[in-house]
Amino acid sequence: MLGAICALVPSLAMWGFTVDDALIPVRYAHHLVTGAGYRFDLHGPSTDGVTPLPWAFLVAPLASGSPLTTLLRLKVLGVVAWTAAGALLGARVGAIAGADRVRRLLAAAALVVTGLAFVIGAWASSGMETGVATALATVAATRMSKPRQTAVLAGLAATLRPELVVWAVAIAVGAALACTHERERERPWRAAAIGGATAFLPFGICALVRMVVFGRPAPLAVLAKPSDLTHGAVYVGAALLVVLTPLLVSSPLALWRARGEAAAVVVAFLAHALAVLGAGGDWMPYARLLVPVAPSLVIAFVELSKVARPAWSAARLAAAGVLGVLFVVRAAPAGRGVYADRADLVARARPVLASSRVVAVLDIGWTSAATDAQIVDLAGLTDPSIALLPGGHTSKRVDVSMLLDRGVDTVIVYSELREVEVRILRAELFKSRFEEVAQLPVGTRGAFYIVYRRRAL
Repeated sequence: MLGAICALVPSLAMWGFTVDDALIPVRYAHHLVTGAGYRFDLHGPSTDGVTPLPWAFLVAPLASGSPLTTLLRLKVLGVVAWTAAGALLGARVGAIAGADRVRRLLAAAALVVTGLAFVIGAWASSGMETGVATALATVAATRMSKPRQTAVLAGLAATLRPELVVWAVAIAVGAALACTHERERERPWRAAAIGGATAFLPFGICALVRMVVFGRPAPLAVLAKPSDLTHGAVYVGAALLVVLTPLLVSSPLALWRARGEAAAVVVAFLAHALAVLGAGGDWMPYARLLVPVAPSLVIAFVELSKVARPAWSAARLAAAGVLGVLFVVRAAPAGRGVYADRADLVARARPVLASSRVVAVLDIGWTSAATDAQIVDLAGLTDPSIALLPGGHTSKRVDVSMLLDRGVDTVIVYSELREVEVRILRAELFKSRFEEVAQLPVGTRGAFYIVYRRRAL
């Protein structure tokens, strides 16, 4: 029960959180439901614009209503999935703690720390695939006594977050080795190889499908949003603190003495952190890429409590708790109003964009909810030709002549201009062909979007 509570409460507290990208797969899913196929624009080509390949197909049964209605349904799905996984996590750590009163108190406190890691609840209620991926990864970690189940569940999690594949293979191998060691079975490495292959298989299938259909095994976002190791190191360093649970297992000596499942979970987590570092991190807030594997560290902590001194375990809990309270007070409030702000923005934009046929914009998520017009994605997340251009996802070298060639009649830019927007607005050709027609306020801090319309010749 405590595990479910510690999952549900922060998810409800962060119910108002979402991100613009959550609406991208909603548009793909809507076109699947209406028979238009797997595409972002109704009359555009089929493109690989959703990083977790199966997600739009999973969203499709929920995509019968408006984009915002679908997003609300996805938020419910994420919260329900994570709450159920939290209940299983609570049951698992309770079983590990056994009847020992001190260990049970430590286990309960660790679950509370997971609840204080508000970023987990935020992503569960975001409407993104992260909530379901977190649930799958958490349940996989609770089933390590049954390595095949761990391998399958971890592999499925990696289809929703591709960077999880390293973690999935690592925890599947670790579960197999821990299980064969405890049961004194022969040929432990054979079981480990089978577990690793099983965990990799779903990811491999997605990569193969991408290769056959789109001509490349990696998601289009890899090209659209290139990063580097420096950004990745900063991202991982900050995320390790924000998700809190890594602090609970920062005891190398206890890890060495415990080994078994505890070591397997921690090694898999470290492998995942290195994978995220190598991928260059992420531009979204709230440590999204480390969230799915953070809850599993609670299992390792409770296992470590069997060999670590209670005072040291309590000290790590206290440190994580203090940081958690600080983050909740300082960082959580900013995310609680995002959905309401986006819903208001969409409502304001609909009449303004009613006559638009082709819209060029960097933030395509909310725009896709405000208009059925064709969208030229200035970040390249859904457009391979733009994704291949030099620059990052906010600095692609898109020029005005390219927009005119594509028949763009509306351009939307943010008040806090990004590089690609600056380049477009400064062009003399843009000034001569487009004029400002509206400003759309966003939230309460003075930000807004500016809408430009092509002048009639």
